[in-house]
Order: sequence, then C-alpha cells, then structure tokens
Amino acid sequence: MIAQPYRFYVEREDASKNMARYYAMSIEPTLFGDICLTRRWGRIGTRGQAMEHHFECEEDAVGLFLDLLRQKRKRGYRPTGKAARSRASAMLDTVLR
Repeated sequence: MIAQPYRFYVEREDASKNMARYYAMSIEPTLFGDICLTRRWGRIGTRGQAMEHHFECEEDAVGLFLDLLRQKRKRGYRPTGKAARSRASAMLDTVLR
C-alpha cells in the first residue's frame, strides 16, 4: 500500500519556439499489489503519450519519481497556478537539498 499519494504536473511554454508542453506523473497501486508510476507528456491540449513503470516496492517508484522531477525542473518545466507553484516550490526545495 502506498503511504501517501504522489502526483506531479508541470508545463513548459516558449512562444518564440512555438512550444507548449506538459508533463504529468503519478504513483498508484495496481490491482495485483504492485506499484505503478505512470508518466504522461505531450503538447498542452492534446492526449499526448504515456508510459508505465511497475515496481515491487514504493521506494523504487519514489526514487524514479524524484529523479524525473529533478530532470524536468532543470529543463524549465514549472507548476501551473499560484497555489501550485508555492506548494511545488516548497516540496522541490526540500527534495533537492
């Protein structure tokens, strides 16, 4: 069972490059008791693509989740909305230390 929900949604926009992308991740249990990290990405407003990673323990899923979170942050992806920014910023500051 997962100790807490893990959800992450960020966007990256650059009008000069006609870029409007999103990236989302979540960690959830499967019907068979495994842990599943689901990633979705694509152009904002489209269905995009998806990939699933299955793990036997939550720690491995959280490790990949945090690695991907750091990668997206370095590439310029940011949370949307004022409240989301403050929560995500506080979480990222804690994680990245």
